Amino acid sequence: MTERVNRSGLQVSKELAAFIETAALPGTGVQAEAFWEGLSTLAHDFGPENAALLEKRAAIQEQIDQWHRDRAGQAHDHNAYCEFLRDIGYLLPEGDTFEIDTANVDAEIARVPGPQLVVPITNARYALNAANARWGSLYDGFYGTDAMGSQAERGGYDQGHGARVVARARVFLDEAFPISSLSHADARRYYVSGGELLIDDQPLQQPEKFVGYTGHPKAPDSVMLRNNGLHVQLVFDRTHVIGSRDQAGLADVQMESAVSAIMDCEDSVACVDAEDKVLAYTNWLGLMKGDLEETFEKGGAQLTRKLNDDRVVTTADGSEVVLKGRALMLVRNVGHLMTNPAILDRDGNEIFEGLMDAMVTTLIAMHDLARDGGNSLTGSVYVVKPKMHGPEEVAFADKTFTHVEKVLGLPQYTVKLGIMDEERRTSVNLKECIRAAKSRVAFINTGFLDRTGDEIHTSMEAGPFSRKDFIKRKAWIGAYENQNVDIGLECGLSGRAQIGKGMWAMPDMMAAMLEQKIEHPKSGANCAWVPSPTAATLHALHYHRVDVFAVQEKLRKGGRRAYVDTVLNIPLAEYRKWTDAQKIREVENNAQGILGYVVRWVDQGVGCSKVPDMNDVGLMEDRATCRISAQHIANWLHHGVVDGQQVMAAMRKMAAVVDEQNAGDASYAPMAPGYDGIAFQAACDLVFKGREQPSGYTEPVLHARRLELKAAQ
Repeated sequence: MTERVNRSGLQVSKELAAFIETAALPGTGVQAEAFWEGLSTLAHDFGPENAALLEKRAAIQEQIDQWHRDRAGQAHDHNAYCEFLRDIGYLLPEGDTFEIDTANVDAEIARVPGPQLVVPITNARYALNAANARWGSLYDGFYGTDAMGSQAERGGYDQGHGARVVARARVFLDEAFPISSLSHADARRYYVSGGELLIDDQPLQQPEKFVGYTGHPKAPDSVMLRNNGLHVQLVFDRTHVIGSRDQAGLADVQMESAVSAIMDCEDSVACVDAEDKVLAYTNWLGLMKGDLEETFEKGGAQLTRKLNDDRVVTTADGSEVVLKGRALMLVRNVGHLMTNPAILDRDGNEIFEGLMDAMVTTLIAMHDLARDGGNSLTGSVYVVKPKMHGPEEVAFADKTFTHVEKVLGLPQYTVKLGIMDEERRTSVNLKECIRAAKSRVAFINTGFLDRTGDEIHTSMEAGPFSRKDFIKRKAWIGAYENQNVDIGLECGLSGRAQIGKGMWAMPDMMAAMLEQKIEHPKSGANCAWVPSPTAATLHALHYHRVDVFAVQEKLRKGGRRAYVDTVLNIPLAEYRKWTDAQKIREVENNAQGILGYVVRWVDQGVGCSKVPDMNDVGLMEDRATCRISAQHIANWLHHGVVDGQQVMAAMRKMAAVVDEQNAGDASYAPMAPGYDGIAFQAACDLVFKGREQPSGYTEPVLHARRLELKAAQ
């Protein structure tokens, strides 16, 4: 039974109240009474408006479902469908041209294209790793992955592979920082003289790319360079195992990597009660105060991780330049859907978790605003708001943060908003969504997985969808990706905000990432998600090869490449003569991903996992990937592509496979052969009750089942 205390008409978990009053509030200047009154207003005055928005979602969905049901068996009439969406207020008129006027935006958001990490805030070690991933070793990135096509031999240092790593890094330096009449591969000495960097007495072809150095100018310990806004630090050390073998003494190439990082309170965490929320908020507080530490054991030794210091270099004229040592941190709040038992309103109902997050995460960020050299140098707080459906919901988020700022004594628009373009009603009304928060918008991005999950759920009654791999090949996805960039540029985001692209979900396949993910900066996106600090370092190479702002300017002048009409093409299966083997394989592949993710979510409270697929390729799974897989099976079930018996057989078969994949985890509870555990039941709920889930979201089932397990422990 949760112990609660009364605060301004709210029944607050004693644990959460203590955290707010003894840890979060002190040092902000905000009085406890004002905080709780402000949160109570959110719960009791804003809460009903939040609920009404959710009711509107459901009503619109029912109208769409009925439209398709009334035309069952008929050929899809695209024009009539679009007109219907206008009639019911789903597809809104596009207003006049405008540009955002967001002010006080940090350079990492506005002017420096680069990789972006997303990390569960409940894991302090991961959060610190992400923050510290602002800088990463290119040598390590090449050596420790398959980035060069093969990996190093196990057991000791592979000198041959190491030599290839050094050679490949020199190729990069020649591409990004060419020397007059010389290659970096042949260089023997780097030094500073006469206000410029010289390499074997030769200057850089573009001398302005030299930023500064550390140590003595005649024999620097390091040299700092900059290309397309990103820094690269050449580290010299002839006593180092690598530097001692290098003719120039070059021991490492340090890349500015994860320019920004999203600390996630949403899709990659499992926060179902006050205990979980306090953990999330505590880690966010440590990051905002700059004192978060985590001690852990690695290789038999105790290690303590903390936030890295800034880097200071001397410029050619003798002055100093300070370069941030940490990624700029954004915090992702939960969306408008979920409530949380951490706080009950005056009637004993759970309050909306998104309102709680808005108040608490902003309060915590005030600790950063009060210190020099912290996260934001411009006095801003960056909140990513996911899973919003259309401009009315964006306007509600804007209104919510205006209230939060007033309560906390912050200037209006201190909080900058990230709009995730991952729900179809947002995609087809994106310009109006941006307009609804035009003084807050600092980030828009696309997310294929959640967006596809919503696509399937929205059009559940239209017919069976293509197999997942084929959905990606349909016209709608290219239009969706292009339109996001086009509208972002029309609305003046270039040089003021981030236009982002989604996650590379295969963390062990860095060679493939290097080959394919360059398409994101080529598309005009000035940030894109990566699954690890190492991936951030390697993805940074793409931003050295592509001048994103030049791409954006060319795209802006060319006008829109995609329109709503194409985005609204439903990716239904045109060819449906699948063999039984093809159908079962599709269902089993989906089932494996669902089970591999859900079993750790429910049983262990792990919100983001690397789950091997049927080909033993590790895939990053979170609620977005779970949503699309569950909705896909639910769609095929609904339209008779497969039946319940076949799906249950696939679930049981894949449960045994997932058990085997987790055999080395001592804390893992097998699902087979009983198939009666809470986690297995949760996975089945997501599939067999998938049509009933609001917008196809997985959160209601996962939260309920996780709470059930915690209550039984």
